[in-house]
Amino acid sequence: MTSTTFAPRDTADVAPVMRTVPGRTLDDKAMLRAAADLTRELHTPNPAIYWTDFLGSAAVGYAALAVAILWVSPWAILAGVVAVLALYRAGSFVHEITHMKASAVPGFRLGWNLLFGIPMMVPSFMYEGVHNLHHARTRYGTVEDPEYLPLALMKPWTLPLFVLTALLAPVALVLRYAVLVPLALVLPRLRKWLVEQASSLAINPAFRRRPAEGDARTRWLCMEGAASVWAVSLVAMVATGVIPLRAFAIFLGIYAMSTLLNQVRTLVAHLWENDGEAMSVTAQYLDSVNVPPPSYLPFLWAPVGLRYHALHHLVPSVPYHALGEAHRRLVAVVGEASPYHGANHTGLGVLVPRLVRSTMRRR
Repeated sequence: MTSTTFAPRDTADVAPVMRTVPGRTLDDKAMLRAAADLTRELHTPNPAIYWTDFLGSAAVGYAALAVAILWVSPWAILAGVVAVLALYRAGSFVHEITHMKASAVPGFRLGWNLLFGIPMMVPSFMYEGVHNLHHARTRYGTVEDPEYLPLALMKPWTLPLFVLTALLAPVALVLRYAVLVPLALVLPRLRKWLVEQASSLAINPAFRRRPAEGDARTRWLCMEGAASVWAVSLVAMVATGVIPLRAFAIFLGIYAMSTLLNQVRTLVAHLWENDGEAMSVTAQYLDSVNVPPPSYLPFLWAPVGLRYHALHHLVPSVPYHALGEAHRRLVAVVGEASPYHGANHTGLGVLVPRLVRSTMRRR
């Protein structure tokens, strides 16, 4: 899957020093000030947009999943594709949940967990308290960042391994909630490992999560318990024939393709060129990726505002539905020499080969 050209320039043509030594890039105060000033009134989420988008995506995803399972026809393949894309979009709202106050869109966290997080065994506690560390000024791109690996500086074989491991995610989630969570009730050492190393939607294998406290711990335990009950019930229904093995396999296959698509998107969410140094906000921005219009393909593989991932690092509290407007305002105001243009790329067809070429130099 590739995107056609839609950025005015590629970052290879802009601020090459910033691009080659991200850890040494100083902050561009004019860009940061413009981003803050021009988005000042764009920080309020619109509940109607959130609920309509999420509920519509979930409804289409589950309906298409049902068709793919129940209808033995070539059309079932098309239904499977629709299910992958719709469920991927519905799941992407967990990113929004981590950035907004619960009161901003009342009931949305609960609704998302009941309708998606728990049924798909990815309750929001696996992202809340983790993703915010990725935005911490002194953690981004370092060993303490749960969502960063210097992929561009690693060996070529790491890229296919990074992408293909996503296919195992659905089975791993079933194993976590149906087997490991119940066992951890009687095995304290397993519980410690589960919390530290198997409770985060992270890509950094060195990341160790701390136990939650207070209300966050209560929410964690409630969501985890509900997901575990569902996973045990699901496995039991498959084992007893209530749910045919074929249907379960199709569900896992469609889920695996959805997680694979998300992993491909993750592969190009950043340029992954930092070697572990703390970075300025501008350097973090330039190490991140926007894939702005006019191409429509990123609407599918980078949904819910993820096509403006670099801009999101500048203004993380701006809701996904306002990022397009924020981008248009900035492009209209900042000068040609502004590093803002340096994070705008033309899509998968440029970003993936760039990353591959970088790893090939590490052989």
